[in-house]
Amino acid sequence: MVLETLNPMHYNITNLVPDAMPVATVPILILMCFLFLIWSHEETSSIPGPGYCMGIGPLISHGRFLWMGVGNACNYYNKTYGEFVRVWISGEETFIISK
Repeated sequence: MVLETLNPMHYNITNLVPDAMPVATVPILILMCFLFLIWSHEETSSIPGPGYCMGIGPLISHGRFLWMGVGNACNYYNKTYGEFVRVWISGEETFIISK
């Protein structure tokens, strides 16, 4: 008898979850997806450079400058994106202009 009461298959899950729960979660999930799309949306810049990508681009850009040094990182970005490049250093948008 004790083993029968502890068996999870003994209980009907539909009796434990109220009917209003799935109805309420659908609008909340739609709202969360909409807010996530608004938050992750970025204005496309006409200046080439690494993408923002929800804040990951600035972290990678700043890490590259710390790891490679200013000169080597500038050379890398100039070879990759051209003479006029937008990058992030310490969270601030920075422009590299070279020829």
